[in-house]
Amino acid sequence: MLEPQAPLRTRSRALRTLLILFLLLLVLLAGASGFYLWATGASGASNPVTVEIAQGATPSDVGTQLEEAGVIRSAFMFRLVVRIRGIGGNIQAGRYSLETNMRLSDALDLLEKGPLIEKPPLSVTIPEGLRLEEVAKVVKQALPVNRKDFVQQATNGTWALPPYLPEGTASVEGFLFPKTYDFEEDVNAGDVIERLLAQFEEEVAALPWENAGSLGVERYEVVVIASLIEREARYAPDRDKISAVIYNRLELGMPLQIDATVQYALPEHKERLTFDDYEYESPYNTYLYAGIPPGPIASPGLDSLRAALEPANVEFLYYLLIDPETGEYVFAETLEEHNRNRQEAGLG
Repeated sequence: MLEPQAPLRTRSRALRTLLILFLLLLVLLAGASGFYLWATGASGASNPVTVEIAQGATPSDVGTQLEEAGVIRSAFMFRLVVRIRGIGGNIQAGRYSLETNMRLSDALDLLEKGPLIEKPPLSVTIPEGLRLEEVAKVVKQALPVNRKDFVQQATNGTWALPPYLPEGTASVEGFLFPKTYDFEEDVNAGDVIERLLAQFEEEVAALPWENAGSLGVERYEVVVIASLIEREARYAPDRDKISAVIYNRLELGMPLQIDATVQYALPEHKERLTFDDYEYESPYNTYLYAGIPPGPIASPGLDSLRAALEPANVEFLYYLLIDPETGEYVFAETLEEHNRNRQEAGLG
């Protein structure tokens, strides 16, 4: 009598099952290998990208950030490889210069090196009341900008800032707003001029420019007058009174007779003017020509610009320096009163 065949059939089914499981394992391994190669590899265009990793970011956060930025293909594979390599705690916060479509290993190598070393910005302070050439000198001392190039670009007639600096104005004199600025080290002359002009526009926006019409001047002329005030008013409370003297003289057709305009006109700056200097031929010489100069003589600050738009309500036509240390003036409505002030000050 023959033995039953059931055990043989059972072994055969078991072998088939093992074979199927083995084939499935091969398929899974092949799939995993393919996914690994895809997830860690790269293809496509490589474009620079800066990634800012926040303080306290986890490897999971960083992986997601890199995937969203197009640096790597898979945040999951990033987390897995970071765990295997044990470098999760070595990824520092900061800015990283990476590329899109990087190999995962290359991205990790850059992350391990640490963030970019941030260079401090270059700082330059433009004081109030400087002439364009003086601004150029200050800029040259603080920034990699050639002084002559700065002056040439600032006087090439291509800059405009409507409605303050009209199109076609030869120079940006008066509009290089005094302030402290930060620049990157690759800055050039044009960048600096553009930044200072933009700062002027921002700073003066809230001033009462509607007053210009009632004062009988255009906005550009307000800046001219403000530059005169800036150069003359060393004592802040006198600004609006000096502004009033300027407008009162303009209304009467009197020459402004402001020493700062003569100093601006002269080929070389002088602290003390001679009688011959007052005869120096220039449209900026307000001893020879009535009205305001054809352009600003310095960069006025916000207080001088406001004073040019809000002169004091006084009838003064003269002022005299009485305190060289503080820069304080004494004011007068008449020439007789002015001469008396001169005598009292010991000026004859």
